[in-house]
Amino acid sequence: MEGDAPFVQKIQYMIHKKNFGKKYYKLLGLTEDLNYNPKLDTLIIGSDEVFNCIQSNTNVGFSMELFGKNNNAKNLISYAASFGNTTVDKLKKYNKFDEVKKLIVKFNSISVRDTNSGKIINEMTEKNINYNLDPVLIYDYINDCNEIPELSLNEKFMIVYAYSNRISKEESKHIKEFAKKNKLKVYAIGGAQNCADKFIDCSPFDVLAFFKKAEIIITDTFHGSIFSIINKKKFVTLVRKSVGNKYGNEEKLTDLLCRLKLEDRIIYDISNLEKISNREINYSDTDNILKAERVKAKKYLKECIK
Repeated sequence: MEGDAPFVQKIQYMIHKKNFGKKYYKLLGLTEDLNYNPKLDTLIIGSDEVFNCIQSNTNVGFSMELFGKNNNAKNLISYAASFGNTTVDKLKKYNKFDEVKKLIVKFNSISVRDTNSGKIINEMTEKNINYNLDPVLIYDYINDCNEIPELSLNEKFMIVYAYSNRISKEESKHIKEFAKKNKLKVYAIGGAQNCADKFIDCSPFDVLAFFKKAEIIITDTFHGSIFSIINKKKFVTLVRKSVGNKYGNEEKLTDLLCRLKLEDRIIYDISNLEKISNREINYSDTDNILKAERVKAKKYLKECIK
């Protein structure tokens, strides 16, 4: 596999993945009890790619429950939901547009997080669409959360935050060269990578602690970008375009970074890493946007559940 990680890191990642749920799902109040369609006053669907139903990832599949099918709630709403790289054309190509539409029109209130998702909803219903940011941006983790530890590390490092092996061989080569030039160790979080000096097995709150200490972050994920932003770190985001059934992230990542006035952190080609990394980031505009969006999100949710 292109960009294949070292064997030791792959084993470390497998152990991390196996144990992660057992260790941390309890923080969310999740149990092994089945609870598919309880009677509720309000059911909130979202955030993240809950509506991304046309994709090649067999671990995700096509789950109509994520569109509210068979729910027993008096009030059905979404919050910052996303279709990911599912588009109107893909829904129609695979004959799922009408099936999804029948469920979308039953929502009492709809909130999405990106323009692509808004366009799809507009094709299905005349309901008002609310645009809201991901919950990780809405809650002020850095200032209000006391669960994030302070790390004591003796080396300078950069973070590569991506799913395992999605960083290609060519991208790994550039990252290694960049790290060597800047005298940085490469820590992989979220997945094992060929370019990494070590894979970091850590808790959700430790992730934020490592981001806080990193010199720079390279990511091709939505939440890798968000973790960088809330820590006000220097970062670059690799945006990948959808071609055929090949994974693409441009819909959600481009939208996110443009909304936060950080579109200059986007790179489509790893050869631009050095150029983009040298640009300083002025987070003042982003901070003002986040303050306004936090008020907006709370207002939407209060109005939906009152």
